[in-house]
Amino acid sequence: MKQTVFIVGLGLIGGSLAMNVAKKEDYKVIALDPDPKTIDMAKIQGVIYEEAEDFTAGCLQADILILATPISVTIDYLNQLNECTLQKPLLVTDVSSVKNNVLEAANKLSNDKVTFVGGHPMAGSHKQGYSAAKPHLFENAIYVLTPSKKSNGQQARRLEELFSETNARFLTLTTKEHDEMTAVISHFPHLIASSLVHQAKEWQKTHPYLEHLAAGGFRDITRIASSNPALWQDIFFQNRTLLIQMLGDWIEEMHELQTLLHEQEAQTTYDYLQQAKQYRDGLPVKEKGAIPAFYDLYVDIHDQPGAIYKVIQQLAEADISIKNIEILEIREGITGVLRISFTTSQEQKTSYDLLASRGYEVMTEQ
Repeated sequence: MKQTVFIVGLGLIGGSLAMNVAKKEDYKVIALDPDPKTIDMAKIQGVIYEEAEDFTAGCLQADILILATPISVTIDYLNQLNECTLQKPLLVTDVSSVKNNVLEAANKLSNDKVTFVGGHPMAGSHKQGYSAAKPHLFENAIYVLTPSKKSNGQQARRLEELFSETNARFLTLTTKEHDEMTAVISHFPHLIASSLVHQAKEWQKTHPYLEHLAAGGFRDITRIASSNPALWQDIFFQNRTLLIQMLGDWIEEMHELQTLLHEQEAQTTYDYLQQAKQYRDGLPVKEKGAIPAFYDLYVDIHDQPGAIYKVIQQLAEADISIKNIEILEIREGITGVLRISFTTSQEQKTSYDLLASRGYEVMTEQ
C-alpha cells in the first residue's frame, strides 16, 4: 500500500522535492499551495496526485508531512499539529535554513502521533517558484537532517530513503552546529552583499557612471543580494542572535584592516590577503554549498562580426543551457573574453570539451 506524502508549499524547494518523491512507486504525493496555477501545473505534470482540501485534511491523510514554507509559517504549522486528531503516526520534516526556533517548536509538540526530523537541503537557485523547480536541484548537494528530541535514527533513515532520488548527500547535525555553520557561509554573506550594494548606491550619487563599472566582478560578489527580500528578512530575524555576533566580529576585523592601511603595514596586509587566498583556493570546487553557484567558462574570441553568435550557436546545437553570458573585455582588433555561466558542472565540462575540440581557447576558474 502506498504511503501518502503531504507537501505544503510547491515553490523551488518543495516543488523540486515533490518531483523526486513522485518518481518513487511506493509514495503518493498530495500538496497545498496558495497558487492555483502551481497546483494545476503540478497535477498536469504528474508530480502530485491531488490538492489537499486544507492543512488539517492533508495531515489526516498523510504518513509524511513536508513543510516547504518560510520559517515563521513552518513554526505556525507545527503549532497547529497539536490540534490535529491524527489516526496514524505522522513523520514531519521541513526545509528551513535556520533550525533553532523550528526545533524548539517541534520539541514542544504534545501530539504523540507526531515525530519531527528537521531538514535543510543546501541547494537553491536564483529563480523562485514552482517554474524554477527541477528534479536534479539537489544532486551532490548536502542535505542536513536535525532530529528532534522524540525522534531517532530510524525516522532520519526513512527520510533518506524518501529523498533518495535527489542524489543528495545526507548529513546529521545538531541545531547549534547547523545554525552556526549556515550563518557563517550563507546568511552573513547575504548581509554583507546587501551592504556592499548600498555602499555602491551611495557612491553613485558622487559618480553617476559607477553603475557601468560595477558590471563585472562587483556583480559577481554581490549576486546573492538579488535574492528574495521577504525570504531573507525572515531568515535574518530567525537567526538574528548569531548574525548580531558575527556583525560585531566583522566590524572589529574591519577596524583592524583600517589600522593596517592607516599605518601602512604592507607586509601584514600582504599576509592577510595571502591567507585569505589560500583558504579560498582550498575550498571544494565540485560540491554544492549553501549559496547557489554558477559554473563559469571563459572563451577567447576575436572582435569580429558573428564571433559571439558562433560560440552560442554551437552550445545551442548541443542542447546546452546557458545561465548567463558576459563580455569581460573586448578591444578592437584583439582577443576578448566571453564568460558563459552554467547551472551545473556537467554543462560546464561538456561545453569546455566541445569548444576546445573546435579550436577555441577555453578555461575554467582554478
